[in-house]
Amino acid sequence: MNQNVNPTEVKRVPIVAAMLVGAFVGILNETLLATALPSIMNDFGIGESQVQWLTTAFLLTNGVMIPITAFLIERFTTRQLFITALSIFALGTSVASISHTFELLLGARVIQAAGSGIMLPLMMTVMLKIFPVEKRGAAMGMAGVVISFAPAIGPTLSGWLLEFFSWRGLFYVVLPIVIITIIIAAIFVKNVTEQTYPKIDILSILLSSFGFGGLLYGFSSITGGHGGEEAAAQIDSQAVAIIIAGAIIITLFIIRQMKLKRPMLEFRVFKYPIFSLSLIITMIVLMALIGAETMLPLYMQNTRGFTPLESGLMLFPGAIVMGVMSPITGMLFDKFGAKWLATSGMAIVTVTTFLFTSLEMDTAYSFLVIIYAVRMFGLSLVMMPVMTAGLNQLPPEWHPHGTAMANTMQQVSASIGTAILITVMTSAATNYQPDQAALEGLSEAEAMNHIASSAAINGYNSAFWIATILSIVGLCLSFFLKTKSQNDKADNKAV
Repeated sequence: MNQNVNPTEVKRVPIVAAMLVGAFVGILNETLLATALPSIMNDFGIGESQVQWLTTAFLLTNGVMIPITAFLIERFTTRQLFITALSIFALGTSVASISHTFELLLGARVIQAAGSGIMLPLMMTVMLKIFPVEKRGAAMGMAGVVISFAPAIGPTLSGWLLEFFSWRGLFYVVLPIVIITIIIAAIFVKNVTEQTYPKIDILSILLSSFGFGGLLYGFSSITGGHGGEEAAAQIDSQAVAIIIAGAIIITLFIIRQMKLKRPMLEFRVFKYPIFSLSLIITMIVLMALIGAETMLPLYMQNTRGFTPLESGLMLFPGAIVMGVMSPITGMLFDKFGAKWLATSGMAIVTVTTFLFTSLEMDTAYSFLVIIYAVRMFGLSLVMMPVMTAGLNQLPPEWHPHGTAMANTMQQVSASIGTAILITVMTSAATNYQPDQAALEGLSEAEAMNHIASSAAINGYNSAFWIATILSIVGLCLSFFLKTKSQNDKADNKAV
């Protein structure tokens, strides 16, 4: 029988290592297929509107699972839940590696995400349990490596692997790592979370799944139109209707949670102002971050003609910076608190995002690499320090709900950010008015090519202007965070 142990007495290193690896491979798979999608399209004879569901379905399932995880953490032991989540993820990965139809591969991605959606909030909850407040910054800095480095390295890793293997090789690489992690977890992971055995509220699970799922699906589909302007407009109207329906269902879900004695997801966490502020800043950061991670690969491959590997390698130094800085930032947070790290980081993010508003057809590759890497340095100063500062405001019994809420809102904001920026990009490109003077002396083919390239560039630059505005809002909000000395004096009272 699995007995709970005192969280302060466990051997932290093996538990944290197992949790970090599990969460890493889970989040890595959000972007691992990014550069493999053209190969999958060719293999199965499908179009962009179908193949994009390999990513969208993964994010949707993640978004649905995360709110349920707070309930699962209170129902099952740490060891049971983590090994089960890893096993589900391994099953999905193995099925994906042998998939010979698109439908089977899509189903495998959903299975993968069902396991992945549990691992990240579980890891963050365990870290809050086993580390005292004064050491949480460093611990959450390690979590920041997973949250930020994994999706950043995904396109680079897949671009490199596709030079030597088919897209199935991406799953062959991940599967042995997951199996080894299951073995390590079975030996070293202890039960550090408390089981209160809440009753299963089927209505809450249904409202959560359809509400968050609908919201994420709507924003993921809002720019997914193919087949001309009429088809695109039709899909847009359907997506808007789904978003509205999702928002209504989430409202009903929140009302029900506020009435339940033991809610599935505790919305009372928003009574803590620093937690609420931290979550808003984190969501804004992710929406701005998506600007670079979505727009730059599109700009490089579709407009500039770079290969997927070259595009992935452009992002690689930034991923390394984020990976190196996350634990360092955690230690700085323990010493100085979140406020000055966040304001400095948001200032860097704002300036570097602004620099991406002037992309051209001849923008230097080195410029893209350097500015992106500096931008990731700024983001490393913001993400985990701000979120850790918010979670530290919550009482221990609400940590599972705080981490579940944070991760859910991050998924939603990433989806919303992508939809907004792609909408701005496509709209600005469609409405572009060419400079007639620049077309003089060009043949008809050359003029058409010039207009298409200029329209695309205008779209990317417009999207980065929106990302810049978001960054400025985040910078302004970061000044309302507390310094370490202010936090030490505060009583962490809810409003």
